[in-house]
Amino acid sequence: MGEHIKNSTFDEEERKVFVQQLIDDIQALEDMIQNGLIEDDIVRIGAEQEMCLIKNDYRPSSNSLDIIKDLDDGHYTTEFATYNIEANLDPFKLEKDCFSSVEGQLTGLVDKVKKTASKHNTKVLLTGILPTISKDELGMDYMTPIPRYYRINEVLKAWRGNDFTVRIKGADELSLHHDSVLFEACNTSFQLHLQIPPQDFMKSYNWAQAISGPVLGICCNSPLLLGKELWRETRIALFQQSLDTRIWTKALREEVARVGFGQRWHKNSVTDIFKQDISTHRILLTKPIQNNSLDLLEQGEIPKLEALSLFNSTVYRWNRPCYGVGNGKPHLRIENRYIPAGPTILDEMANFAFWVGLMAGRPKKYDDIPSLMDFRTAKLNFLRAATSGRHAMFSWMGKAMTAKKIVREELLPIAYEGLRKFNIDEKDITRLLGIIEERTKGGTGAEWQINNFSELRKQMKLDSAIVQLTRSMYKNQQTNLPVHQWKPIDKMTETKESFHRVGQIMSTKLLKLYEDDYANLALAIMKWNNIHHIPVENGKGELAGLLTWSHIEKFEQLDKKEARVSDIMVKNVISVTPRTEIEAATKMMEKHQIGCLPVCVDAHIVGIISKKDL
Repeated sequence: MGEHIKNSTFDEEERKVFVQQLIDDIQALEDMIQNGLIEDDIVRIGAEQEMCLIKNDYRPSSNSLDIIKDLDDGHYTTEFATYNIEANLDPFKLEKDCFSSVEGQLTGLVDKVKKTASKHNTKVLLTGILPTISKDELGMDYMTPIPRYYRINEVLKAWRGNDFTVRIKGADELSLHHDSVLFEACNTSFQLHLQIPPQDFMKSYNWAQAISGPVLGICCNSPLLLGKELWRETRIALFQQSLDTRIWTKALREEVARVGFGQRWHKNSVTDIFKQDISTHRILLTKPIQNNSLDLLEQGEIPKLEALSLFNSTVYRWNRPCYGVGNGKPHLRIENRYIPAGPTILDEMANFAFWVGLMAGRPKKYDDIPSLMDFRTAKLNFLRAATSGRHAMFSWMGKAMTAKKIVREELLPIAYEGLRKFNIDEKDITRLLGIIEERTKGGTGAEWQINNFSELRKQMKLDSAIVQLTRSMYKNQQTNLPVHQWKPIDKMTETKESFHRVGQIMSTKLLKLYEDDYANLALAIMKWNNIHHIPVENGKGELAGLLTWSHIEKFEQLDKKEARVSDIMVKNVISVTPRTEIEAATKMMEKHQIGCLPVCVDAHIVGIISKKDL
């Protein structure tokens, strides 16, 4: 998420100055490219590792600020939510043992967090979406208390004009409204950076876009969100929708999403991408900037292009062009943002080597991607990969091919050639790309999660299943075995001590009746499904009453064909929330001598808890 912009006032005066600085930064970048000032004689790689913090019960642990304070290391920074931490790796020259060096530093940085977190009774997990995140952890009290994050939330909410809407369909369907951008915090990634010479930038950028679908397909690791099986890489849909400010209207109009793949191929200069983004997206953040970039250039100094860098950090392209300054030299790089965190550091390093090898080994025939592939085809391939992963069917240079076939027959040979071109140690090449090859046969992290989640759901309730899944992911991660070697989860039993709140044990797949349903239909439904209590909703979808066998027996004389559910239901219903302590719910049922309690959020029922559940 970049810098924290603590000194920003976000007022109109600051905005006015910032706008001119942004325009000047584009001009300064064009001047630097034209005058050959951008570094072009070296290629470096870098990465950012996002991590989930979890408690001993494998649920989110919201203590990132305490852990970062104890770490006291500039490599670490905050993320949107207080249960995430990011580690920024140093840049390494693309040569010889660079991947071993990156792997060594990454392992050291993660281990350092683990050691420090353990003092706070916290564990560290690498995963695209933490399965145990619930809606409870998506409230504003879990947002990291830093001005940048509050400002993003405040502005995006104002632009949207109403709640954010998340609608994702997979094997299950998730559809809900949320009042903040904190859904974005569910996403944790392993972001990859590759420095690109300015004269090759557009060819490389278009190639990065073209290979995104197949690369993502073999790296998927985010299939579950709030207990629902959605896309193989659910982060792609979730990130776009969680920061989407487009307003739905009755008029048919086109607007560019702030998170996305892009709209077209690019041909001229990297500044064309920046110009397009500035033209299509409003300025989200501002900050005071001391020195004008054009003035610095004129004085013979290299500008940091602070306005452009801040703006660029709020436009979330899956392949993001970046400008930076290192050791006093300006450079351009591509940031790959679509790779999820996990399943292990070794899996991540394999993904890294695969992508860098592909980028470095681009065959000459792919220099002009726009003449070989329609942009919409590349975009559709990316969406197919996100939804179907390793089993996606792509259109590749005019041919229909499976993701597995493209990776094995087309892309892996290019990646091998690309890494050898930069004299990468052969043992690292075969070790890391060999994992990608084996993954095409053995499956991705997303498939492992789905297969085991499905089996666990046959044995236990939803909450227990996602806890057991997360626990097994954590244990497997400690072995650092690549995910295609992970074994299925053995049958497990949950201990009572792990359950604290009603939401953990309530039944969520509910049958419901409506006030105006006929009583005879209600009775039939209850008999057919062998249930003794069923909630009743009104026309607004709010809990209006409860129908129970014991209550129905009092109305034996009533004409069931004429009577409505509203005539015989219990209207004064005692309910609880998902956060209600189980002990409190048990006492309520004993006190009122009732066999069940509807579980509600506001006036809407989300579950039911019975004596059987207890």
